[in-house]
Amino acid sequence: MRTTLELPDLLVQEAMKASNHKTKTAVIISALGDLVRKSRIQELKRFKGRVNIALDLNAVRKRA
Repeated sequence: MRTTLELPDLLVQEAMKASNHKTKTAVIISALGDLVRKSRIQELKRFKGRVNIALDLNAVRKRA
């Protein structure tokens, strides 16, 4: 998707240095990916301690 954005030059330059990406596009794609990943992790954390998984570990190990 082609999009026109107005971004602070210093922020983009700092992000390029911090991430070692050579293009602005790569920096933005990386940042968006990180944002989505962090959001998904936060959603999964809601289930911490609430999911009851009944597994027979010995049976699982025998299949491997």
